[in-house]
Amino acid sequence: MSYKEAKEKFSRIGVDTEKAIERAKNAAISLHVWQGDDVRGFDTDPNKPLTGGIQTTGNYPGRARNYKELMSDMDLALSLIPGKKKINLHASYAIFDENDWVDRDKIEPKHFKKWVDFMKSRGLGADFNPTFFSHPMCDPLTLSSPNKETRDFWIRHGKASLKISEYLAKETGEKCTMNIWTGDGFKDIPGDRLGPRKRYKESIDEILSQPFDFNIVKPCVESKVFGIGVESYTAGSGEFSLLYAAENRDRCIPLMDNGHYHPTELVSDKISALLAFFPEIALHVTRPVRWDSDHVVSFDDETKEIMKEVVRCGGLEGRVNIALDYFDASINRIAAWILGARNAEKALLYALLEPRESFTSMQDKGDFTSLLVGMEEFKTLPFGEVWNEYCSRLGVPEDGEWLGEVKKYEESVLKERV
Repeated sequence: MSYKEAKEKFSRIGVDTEKAIERAKNAAISLHVWQGDDVRGFDTDPNKPLTGGIQTTGNYPGRARNYKELMSDMDLALSLIPGKKKINLHASYAIFDENDWVDRDKIEPKHFKKWVDFMKSRGLGADFNPTFFSHPMCDPLTLSSPNKETRDFWIRHGKASLKISEYLAKETGEKCTMNIWTGDGFKDIPGDRLGPRKRYKESIDEILSQPFDFNIVKPCVESKVFGIGVESYTAGSGEFSLLYAAENRDRCIPLMDNGHYHPTELVSDKISALLAFFPEIALHVTRPVRWDSDHVVSFDDETKEIMKEVVRCGGLEGRVNIALDYFDASINRIAAWILGARNAEKALLYALLEPRESFTSMQDKGDFTSLLVGMEEFKTLPFGEVWNEYCSRLGVPEDGEWLGEVKKYEESVLKERV
């Protein structure tokens, strides 16, 4: 079937594929740098163990070892992913000149200038994350630690990250989402649940007391059910993070990661609930397998449903900030980047092709028979032809045609890395 025929089939249910393609190509998805080097970063020993609830599995050859290799790998990935893209940085990816190293509580915008140059030359926006893990000042807690010296260090780090986020927003000309997440918690049942959460709240309050322009910098708090080594208690639980954002909505937005909830909870169902109260939210799109395992994003039911809700709720009108968050070292890391990002973009285009007005009308009229039939028959419409047309117009290969380029790069570049 040709795109022309697919276009005609969609038009029969009131969908303009041209408008869907146009909207999809202008919706930004933030690509995370840490997929390329297994969340190692540049500010500490690259061979250090990951701590603070972070773990990458696998040892596929060719991990990026420095910023030049990481940027080179990212360039290949960017060239094979359609649509508008941003780059999502962690503070640990600061780039230091010789003898210029500083600890995380003293990082400055200048340590991210090379990233800004990279983004500007490629027309990319930026998002940012303070890095509250894999560092000697984790005791193992950070913002919720009973040790004031520890908390103060990480508060300074959070404030420094706000300054960097504002720098990135001003330099790229796009708003920057700055995500606060820590792995603070306990492996076994705690004797005090309230104390750590009160300290966590006070620490975030202090970070956000740093002046910043909320129009261009969007601090957010990310929750989690549990993590490695913190199975029994997480300070930044779902209730804590959501209530914090609600109480501080003039300077903070909530962030939902679809791997950070109980297995029977669905972020797709939560998006409309949050947008009923918040003007803006943030998402981390990943793929949990029984828990927050950060598998490569699939074109699966929940990813499609998340993107449907983003579209249905007006999220593409600046209300939902979408980023990816997964890391897999068991397969080619660049292929993982590309596949996950293409699947997220694919799910977004699929959502834009849904006949929303028609489905909403059926629901409001109580015609649930027609709604169910329409939703089921929508699933078999020729979406693949529209996706291929989308890729072709944006100058990237169709499905089945991009992996060869990654394999060539693996042979000529990745296998040379020892």
